[in-house]
Amino acid sequence: MSDLVDTLIEADQWEKASLEELADLAAAATLTHLGMDPEAFEISLLGCDDARIAVLNTEFRGKPVPTNVLSWPSEERAAEDAGEAPELPAPDKSGMLVELGDIAIAYETCAREAADAGRPMRHHVLHLLCHGVLHLLGYDHIDEKDATLMEGTEVAILATLGVPDPY
Repeated sequence: MSDLVDTLIEADQWEKASLEELADLAAAATLTHLGMDPEAFEISLLGCDDARIAVLNTEFRGKPVPTNVLSWPSEERAAEDAGEAPELPAPDKSGMLVELGDIAIAYETCAREAADAGRPMRHHVLHLLCHGVLHLLGYDHIDEKDATLMEGTEVAILATLGVPDPY
């Protein structure tokens, strides 16, 4: 695998959950599904706990609570029209890796959500990482048309990883 995902683990539980492996799988599957070369891009990932993500969620979204995953694209990539796919970044002509952005994922929230939904933690984490990568690429789910596009794309990508439809 390339250096696609640069992972920093702050919460030890992520080591046991194989976050680095799951991140590489989800990111490569997402980019490959969209026709992008995973070898040309990089993503930074923070595997943290609920306390840390609550601080980030407060700072960046004004919501002082933990959440499952947060994404910060390196640049705005959203499509102009609702329901349209965003224009995807191209590889750098000089061969430098193109930075897509940063993702943070919180262990306790992910574990609780997986348990509540009766899903394997591995499947839930793959879904959330795929979701986060799509956000970095300009996908969103605020508008109903955008949500339909994003969720359909997630389902197709997750199928390539053997993960059933989470919706």
